[in-house]
Formats: sequence, C-alpha cells, structure tokens
Amino acid sequence: MIRDIISAVNILFNIYFWLILVRCLCSFIPSIDWYKQPFAFIESSTSSYLEWFRRFIPPYNGIDFSPIVAIIALNILNYLIVFTLSMFK
Repeated sequence: MIRDIISAVNILFNIYFWLILVRCLCSFIPSIDWYKQPFAFIESSTSSYLEWFRRFIPPYNGIDFSPIVAIIALNILNYLIVFTLSMFK
C-alpha cells in the first residue's frame, strides 16, 4: 500500500518536473503561442509555482535562474515526502 503511494508521488513529481522543463525549453522558441493547447496547459500549470521563485530570484542579465531553483526545490520536496512515507512501512 505505502509502496503504491510512494510510486504515485514519484510519478506526479516527475510529471511536474517534465512540465517545468518543457516550459523552459519552449521559452527559447519565440513563435510559440502560449494561448493555444498544449502550451496553455503547460503555462497555466507551472506559472504559479515558478512565479513564487521569481519573486525571490530576479533575472540576471536577461537569464531567468528561477526554474533551476524551482526544480531543485521540487526534487527536495519529493525526497522529503517519499522519505516520510517510507518511514510508515
């Protein structure tokens, strides 16, 4: 039971990681219309999380480092949740 929950948590965190990564890679393509699907879904599902980090980490020379910190924080949170759940085995 706990292993299934841990697997589900890992899958959800991995999906969100890939959404952030795809958003970052798509930001290099200027012709993307962020108001059409699937880009609207990617933008709407990741913007609130990334905006939280952008408040604390401003762009440096036009480069936004907040997604890197956001991904690191996401991995740390994933590890903490999985570690806490694994204690209930």
